[in-house]
Amino acid sequence: MNMKIQFILFFLVFLLVYLSLNSYVILRVGGLIGIKKNILYSFILLATLCLPISIYVEKIFPNIFSRVFYTISAFWMGILFFAFCALLIYEMVNLFYTIPQAGWIIISVVSLLSIISAINAIGIVVKEVEVPIKKLKKDITIVQLSDIHIGTIRNSGFLKKIVRKVEELNPDIVMITGDMVDGSASLHGDMFNEFNKLNNPIYFVTGNHEVYEGVDNVYALFNDTKIKILKNEAVNFDGIQIIGIEYSENKQHLEKALENINIDKEKPSVLMYHSPQGMEDAKKAGIDLQIAGHTHNGQIVPFNLLVKMAFKHIQGLYNLRGMFLYVSPGTGTWGPYMRLGSKNEITLLKLKVR
Repeated sequence: MNMKIQFILFFLVFLLVYLSLNSYVILRVGGLIGIKKNILYSFILLATLCLPISIYVEKIFPNIFSRVFYTISAFWMGILFFAFCALLIYEMVNLFYTIPQAGWIIISVVSLLSIISAINAIGIVVKEVEVPIKKLKKDITIVQLSDIHIGTIRNSGFLKKIVRKVEELNPDIVMITGDMVDGSASLHGDMFNEFNKLNNPIYFVTGNHEVYEGVDNVYALFNDTKIKILKNEAVNFDGIQIIGIEYSENKQHLEKALENINIDKEKPSVLMYHSPQGMEDAKKAGIDLQIAGHTHNGQIVPFNLLVKMAFKHIQGLYNLRGMFLYVSPGTGTWGPYMRLGSKNEITLLKLKVR
């Protein structure tokens, strides 16, 4: 099945689910506070269509109004998630106890959570993680960036903030583990030139959003930057092997790609791969540290519970019987400008002689 058909099917399923969620939330909350159904039906149609329309308008006719339109539409997606969760709790409590003014209570709680989440999504924390590595000749520092999602909401101002923080950390290497682009905005030639301010070597591997946007289109954006793209290959840097594997939905992709790379098991090695998968294959290939992103640590509680159903490892450092895995919660956000129970993170990995 080609990518275009996959995208169309994904879009149709998403639209159906999004319509169902909007219908349930709007009709239920609207009914609790006494709004007429004909008004609610109009709101359901508006709420459902605004997101796909705003994405289309922002991609084709980008301007200040399209950016505001998209930002509000994406923010509603987060509000909708909170409202759905609040309603599930209400439905369970309502089986045993009637809550007076339940609709207004739900609206108040959802509004508060949305405001807190939006504020929490503004900042970026720096997390330092020490990783003992065998065969390492000297300590090395790596800054990992992942899931920056530069687009309509996360734009050049956000990228400047990231670069400034990386400059202050002054690592030996910068590694970007995918989803540099968001896919919400049109691409332009100088959007990643900010990275040229860094004096550190910068390595990049693709994530799923680069695949959606078109890998070659994204690669073209790096032509005038210091970013080195790794395409299923290994490079040597200061005594360590850096292996970069392009993202793929194929579950056997990582295993096959590693088999085609000459990895010296007597030297320390770091694997960059967007998704926290294939660790057994990486360990078999002699990898000492695998770094990934993709999960966003769920981004918004309790969505992290659903992410845990899909991925065994969703955030932090894991010791997998001698091989280490670090999963970044992401440096930016996707969809709604919200984080609850997670932080935007720049990771400072300190590789220590063992």
